[in-house]
Amino acid sequence: MSDDSRIPRNSENDHTSEMAEVRREFIKQKTGADLVHTGQFSIDPAVLPGNIENFIGVVQMPVGVAGPMLVNGEHAKGEFYVPLATTEGTLVASYSRGMRVINECGGVKTTVVEGFMQRAPAFLFKDAREARDFGHWIDENFDNIKATAETTTSVGKLEHIQQWSVSKTKYLRFNYTTGDAAGQNMVGKATLIACEWIKANSPIPCMYMLSGNMDTDKKHSHLNMLHSRGKRVIAEIVLKKEVLARVMKVDTKMLAGASVLANTGAQMAGAAYNGPHSANGIASLYIATGQDEANVVESHAGMLSHELLDNGDLYMSVTLPSLIVATFGGGTGLPTQNECLQMLGCVGKGKAEKFAEIVAGTVLAGDISLGCAVIAGHWVSSHDQMGRNR
Repeated sequence: MSDDSRIPRNSENDHTSEMAEVRREFIKQKTGADLVHTGQFSIDPAVLPGNIENFIGVVQMPVGVAGPMLVNGEHAKGEFYVPLATTEGTLVASYSRGMRVINECGGVKTTVVEGFMQRAPAFLFKDAREARDFGHWIDENFDNIKATAETTTSVGKLEHIQQWSVSKTKYLRFNYTTGDAAGQNMVGKATLIACEWIKANSPIPCMYMLSGNMDTDKKHSHLNMLHSRGKRVIAEIVLKKEVLARVMKVDTKMLAGASVLANTGAQMAGAAYNGPHSANGIASLYIATGQDEANVVESHAGMLSHELLDNGDLYMSVTLPSLIVATFGGGTGLPTQNECLQMLGCVGKGKAEKFAEIVAGTVLAGDISLGCAVIAGHWVSSHDQMGRNR
């Protein structure tokens, strides 16, 4: 690669407005793109090390606010105004409509069941018996492995190690709690030092790869549906028949029947989620609040459940078994993202479970609204009216 094609960098201090301008001019010369809007920003580039390389500016994403949404959680209690970053017209309005229904039905009940972050090394042996016996040794030495892993972090705690034998390989899945951080890097570092201890102390000679891909980092997997990655969160509501008819112009029995059809369609398609659109609310909230956007692929998976009650009301719930969120670290400390977390009262330590409950409630609100829009025939007309920016 010739020197004139290298992206300009400053080895001493690369995160400055001056270097961003140098790179924008470089890109303009190479591509013809005039980065006028990209180069307008209010944040100090000095806060960006650890978040971005080759900084040139910002993508200005529209942020709308939905709500209020009444949440009856163990961590999120009260009314919340939810920031949603999106370019899809009707989305914010739709979520607000679902939140209105939730409020008039007494609020959404939210529960964080458990939460883990994984790293899954694979250990290699001479044959299957060695792999099997190694697994027994891992169980017997869990306390030492745990103590070693936790020397790298003041927050992460190794809770358990799952095992699978395949051929002459033993796959391990280290499960940690990670406080208010998402924790992927945290558990990677902890598992590396634990694996080095295992390799040095195992009576059975072994080699390992730090990830055998069973952690399914930034990939959906059925394993995550059964064994939580991130936080397993459930949001529940009893939709009152009268409220749904008045606000959404939909009967609860119709919504229950449509949900059965949707379940079958999702099953045939092999979808990761059987409800209308969990990814919309999650992605919009993630972008607004500085989450790792790639985690949407894991976090959107889940189950929408329903039960038509004897009095005609409809119980609905969303179960998100792999919701990966953070209120500390990563992009959560960047200025605009931090402001959006401030809106939710979710800045800093001790707030991740509160944020997870708000996300789950938001997903349920969106599913109620879109599900009813499809039934009532408002889905296409609302996009025609509010979502056509050409």
